[in-house]
Amino acid sequence: MFRKGLMLAFFLLLNACAATGVRETVQNKELPRQHELTETPFFPQDLYHCGPAALATALNAVDIRVTPNQLVPEVYIPARQGSLQIEMLAAARRHGALSVKVAPKLDAVLKEVAAGNVVVVMQNLGLSWAPSWHYAVVVGYHLDQEKIWLRSGTFERFEMTLSTFQRTWARSEHWAFVALKPGSLPAGDNPDAVAKAIVAFEKNSNKQDAYLSYDAAVKRWSNHLVLLMGLGNSAYALENYKQATSAFRDATIAHPDSAAAHNNLANMLLMQGDASAAKLAAENALQLAGADPGMRVQILKTIEEINAYKLKNPQ
Repeated sequence: MFRKGLMLAFFLLLNACAATGVRETVQNKELPRQHELTETPFFPQDLYHCGPAALATALNAVDIRVTPNQLVPEVYIPARQGSLQIEMLAAARRHGALSVKVAPKLDAVLKEVAAGNVVVVMQNLGLSWAPSWHYAVVVGYHLDQEKIWLRSGTFERFEMTLSTFQRTWARSEHWAFVALKPGSLPAGDNPDAVAKAIVAFEKNSNKQDAYLSYDAAVKRWSNHLVLLMGLGNSAYALENYKQATSAFRDATIAHPDSAAAHNNLANMLLMQGDASAAKLAAENALQLAGADPGMRVQILKTIEEINAYKLKNPQ
């Protein structure tokens, strides 16, 4: 009898948590009351291939043409009869999409949909002790009806109540992501998540796509150090030295205690022949580096190059 009472309390707790999240979302005045991305492609899944099907849906939604069968070798693990989250994110990047994790809140998912971004989610359609993991793609919602619509399994427009979705999604610790074209950004206001996503993305992307992503992000979050440094480095890779210099200078203004920003600015100024300004920036960097051995080595190399330049090009 005690065990049954304990189990009942557990389910009541789950229901209460789901209801609270749904109630807050339904009352969110910043969200449109309803929205549905009806043009989202649909790929019915084969057995255990919900990961490839969901990822193909998200990629095709941003005009990256790929089929679930092409994605199976990249994300599906036969021994697990499923796909790992990390591989879903990595595969999206390999195919040219910026994959950004969505904040673990129901209204964050709906905000992306309202902005035109489909959202890949992971659910447990079973029980916590007997899981049935599943990937689906959120494509629409209706707050007044408390409904959500997904491309899910073999259903092109699978309807769930918001409370049921919230409960099954919570079992994956609210895991979700959007796949975006380079130069596009998620609707959510989380620059750290975007910066982390772009850093991972640029390892597989071409120089132009990395630049587009950093440029768009800096225009939105102009004081973020990682984004400013990334913009400077990606502009440098494209030989856009004027913009690289500007980005690193902005980084030193927004983050005057960043030794790396001052050192990068010194290198760019030296490339443009301004040895005096480069020397000043490098000296600032060295002072800020403190006892950091790796940073000091880089800065001392910069100072050495500045001194060599000045010897060859006396004023």
